[in-house]
Amino acid sequence: MLTPLILRLEQRDRLSDEEKRVLENAVSRVRVVAADEDVVREGDRPAESCLLLEGFAARYKILSNGRRQITAIHVSGDFVDLHSFLLKTMDHGVVALTPCRIAVVSHAALEKITDEHPHLTRLLWLMTLIDGAIHREWLTAMGRLSATAHMAHLICELFLRLSVVGRSEEDTIRLPLTQAELGDTLGLSTVHVNRVLQELRKDGLIRWQGDALTILDWERLKQVGNFTSTYLNFQYEQR
Repeated sequence: MLTPLILRLEQRDRLSDEEKRVLENAVSRVRVVAADEDVVREGDRPAESCLLLEGFAARYKILSNGRRQITAIHVSGDFVDLHSFLLKTMDHGVVALTPCRIAVVSHAALEKITDEHPHLTRLLWLMTLIDGAIHREWLTAMGRLSATAHMAHLICELFLRLSVVGRSEEDTIRLPLTQAELGDTLGLSTVHVNRVLQELRKDGLIRWQGDALTILDWERLKQVGNFTSTYLNFQYEQR
């Protein structure tokens, strides 16, 4: 059941069979969340954390004028609110962008892991550190890249993150995000999002039909997006 998380962790370090069993046994139940339904709300004090097994989810903040800013996109294998184990009160919400299957892990189970399995604890800590690295990269992209470069950067990132957890087919990923959701992510209007996507298509960098996004020229797309994957920490080494 936890194959996406196992793949994500084993990209960075070795997991023992015991550690895999510990993770499997930590799951108390599986939730199915409908698209546009909150997984966790701002202000909640959850007693459990949610691991995304299937689908896409997003962290978000709502401004006083009702506008939404998406601050992270989550894919299979991501703990969407692991940090709530220690922070306690959520300062943002997490919403399902598509129908999602979610494994629920109680904070009591996480506390037991931290007490009894130091190596596994470090790997889960690494996941929260990578979340922080992604936030820094997104902040830099939003502040310093053009809209076209920012879109190219996001596509490169999502392609690699989905590939690691077995959610790509050669040069194609399934990315069922609306232009409004992309706009909330990049801080653009839907009209501007459409214009940017048309530019990437016209330049022969991507093909996006339905929810199937195909990268036609990876090297040029990386160049346009000023993209390097260092912040995703894919290197395999002892932690």
